[in-house]
Amino acid sequence: MTDPGQPSQNQPYAGPPDNGGLPYGPPTAAYPAAPVPRKRPAWLIPTLIGFGAMVALCCGVGMVGAILGDPEPAGVSSSAGPSNAADSAPANSSPAPSAAATPPAAAPVKPSSSKPTGPKVYRVGDKVRGGDFEFTVNSVKCGISQVGDSFLNRKAQGVFCRVNISVKNVTKSAHLFHADGTVTAQDAAGREYDADGTAGMYGNNDASGFLDEINPGNSVRANVFFDVPKGTKLKTITLDAGLFTFAEDAVVNL
Repeated sequence: MTDPGQPSQNQPYAGPPDNGGLPYGPPTAAYPAAPVPRKRPAWLIPTLIGFGAMVALCCGVGMVGAILGDPEPAGVSSSAGPSNAADSAPANSSPAPSAAATPPAAAPVKPSSSKPTGPKVYRVGDKVRGGDFEFTVNSVKCGISQVGDSFLNRKAQGVFCRVNISVKNVTKSAHLFHADGTVTAQDAAGREYDADGTAGMYGNNDASGFLDEINPGNSVRANVFFDVPKGTKLKTITLDAGLFTFAEDAVVNL
């Protein structure tokens, strides 16, 4: 087969074939033509611009109103407010009571049958339990300047207050009673006085009240003396329950 671009032996060479000025020859198929743009109507663009401006104006006014608040005019109430419901009710009808505003009925309080309790008040002549003993304050006398006789006596720095007491052993064993340190006196100012043991020895027969060994069921009667300033009036007598008991001290009001 002979090349068409080359001259045959019997035909002179006529030059390269004409490819229409293209190096690879003319295209086998034509390219598709570009689409022609459609023309928009002349009224469309102004209409869109105007619509956008209207939307922007409405949204801006709404946002400003929400920020600044839109107070209601005077005399105009909201349609959902409670005042309309009250205005629409008849004039002669009373509003129904609110369940939340009505307090629940309180349960009746039953009177207490028990009597009020408090510290028991003891007086002269009452039997008072104090530790291992039962005390009774029989009498009180103040203004005594001296106790004893002309040979054995005790003079007061101020005056003596004599407190006559009875002491009974209420336990099942013998106990030692000593007035000095067991019985104290107090005045209205709160000052406390101890018993004068020496005056107790001179002012009692057989030194009663001074280291008395009292058997169960037995009792002794003794005078306890307190050296106080002149004019002092005793208010209370305190009977110590003792060191080896949890009982409270007993107080007798004079």
